[in-house]
Amino acid sequence: MKLYRVVTDFFHRYFSDEEAVILFFLFLIFFFLLYWFGKILTPMFAAVIIAYLLSPLIDKIERFKIPHSIAVTLVFLCFFGLVTVSLLILIPSLVRQVSSLVADVPRMMGLLQTEIASLPMRFPDLFSDEVVGQWVTSFDLKKVGQQLSLWLPDVLSFSLYTIPSLISFLVYAIVVPLMVFFLLKDREQLWGSFKNILPERRRLMNQIASEMNIQIANYIRGKAVEILIVGGVSYITLQILGLEYAALLAVLIGLSVLVPYIGAIFVTIPVFAAGVLQWGFTPDLYSVLIAYLIIQMLDGNVLVPLLFSEAVNLHPVAIIVAVIIFGGVWGFWGVFFAIPLATLVKAIFNAWPKHQELENTGA
Repeated sequence: MKLYRVVTDFFHRYFSDEEAVILFFLFLIFFFLLYWFGKILTPMFAAVIIAYLLSPLIDKIERFKIPHSIAVTLVFLCFFGLVTVSLLILIPSLVRQVSSLVADVPRMMGLLQTEIASLPMRFPDLFSDEVVGQWVTSFDLKKVGQQLSLWLPDVLSFSLYTIPSLISFLVYAIVVPLMVFFLLKDREQLWGSFKNILPERRRLMNQIASEMNIQIANYIRGKAVEILIVGGVSYITLQILGLEYAALLAVLIGLSVLVPYIGAIFVTIPVFAAGVLQWGFTPDLYSVLIAYLIIQMLDGNVLVPLLFSEAVNLHPVAIIVAVIIFGGVWGFWGVFFAIPLATLVKAIFNAWPKHQELENTGA
């Protein structure tokens, strides 16, 4: 009887409101659809996100008495024109650096082997000649580098020119822009049709939607600006310091902001490795590491508070758990939207109607 009373009290407290029950099942269906059909529907999600970000620009243009169709066309052409030009500039640079990296792998492995062999002289208390000698003789890193330099081009060509990859690229390059255009052009009609599916009583849904509309818009726009600023500043800094493969490393550093805390830690490894293989343990390496740490500190303590001033305060543990859970379920998009999804869960929990527990008759 006690277990029965606990269960009935729980359902009375959290599910006695009809709208709460409907909302629960809607989110359950939504998350199951994302889990099972997330990869198939990725182009649609990408188009919806882009259209969502571009909608405020169209509203601002329409305030100047410009017709809706013209405003949509202007924003659409400007956005995808800018993306196309950026890719035409960025991709050739990345391809050149990848090709240079592949050709340079044997030299890097030789330098790494030399650095390992010099460890007993640098740190005699930590490494002995016998142990390091066994490492050097066991692993001929130069030969490994030569094998990698022969193997990597085949892997890259296979990944770039297989039919599935080509089809996926065509889907994104053609279907996504078309969907974005029609989502922007007919957004009022589409939104009206979607609202007809929802129940008439949706006070709870409207409360959560109004809060999340501000949070998600602020987060996506802020992340896009943060990626551009962090990546651009990193490229300029690494280029000035003379580090090779500055463009590749800058792209990695810029994308690392998508994964709070964890991304910055993981990207430190390729930055450190590139510096060691180019200069060894010299002042040039320490200059690069100090510059990288300064960029990360400015990003975390200056840029993020400025860009996300309206964001809901989430504990770092909650953010890391959200990245792990949503990233494991939905991959890249789960990582990208980990913080908004965690904020959504928090908003639902805060707005969820909670009725008082049934009074204990035995009291």
